[in-house]
Amino acid sequence: MAQQSPAEIQACVLHRDKLLLVLNKPAGLAVHKGPKTEESLEQLLPHLQFGYKELPQLGHRLDRDTSGCLVLGRNKRALRKLGELFANNKVGKTYWAVVEGKPPSESGTIDMALLKVTGRQGWRIVPDPTGQPARTDYKVRGSDGRHTWLELTPHTGRTHQIRIHCAELGFPVMGDPIYGIDPKPTDPLMLHARAVSVPIDADKPVKITAPPPEHMVATLKACGWTESA
Repeated sequence: MAQQSPAEIQACVLHRDKLLLVLNKPAGLAVHKGPKTEESLEQLLPHLQFGYKELPQLGHRLDRDTSGCLVLGRNKRALRKLGELFANNKVGKTYWAVVEGKPPSESGTIDMALLKVTGRQGWRIVPDPTGQPARTDYKVRGSDGRHTWLELTPHTGRTHQIRIHCAELGFPVMGDPIYGIDPKPTDPLMLHARAVSVPIDADKPVKITAPPPEHMVATLKACGWTESA
């Protein structure tokens, strides 16, 4: 993706308070630097200080091609609390996906352990009963007959969890080059972190919703989404 300017990354901020930032992360922006990464969110953090001495830091991560709600802590106290909340699955997370085909039922739970394996071509996540427990709830929100709009709630935070769970049950996420039906898809990945609920203050959790990315809008509308949904 094109490099993000300071104004562009600041425009992604959905919520800002003394402890947290919540961004609507663009699809295609990696959160961490890497050998094949020209630009990452880590490099853009100075543009998100908003007068604070400390750089904000990631409270969790999203895949490069997944868009949506990304939580950052603005100081060490906030980061410690976020670490506890995410480690104990206390942060509510809602994802939207457009998948190929349709699940066997209108709603359900996918309970499938996942294991990270490394080979000559790098690492990959695979279903394996000896792996880490992983559980995802799903609900059908609409369909155009060929594709289905799903709302998904992961109760664990495993790498690629939603993508593998959907693929293994026969309805892979559209545009997924790793677990999807086409290793060179023409569509971008249609997976979006729609909402988070962060109980950093137990009396008043931070609840944020992110609008879907432009590349998902037409397909979501074909599946029944309206801007008021």
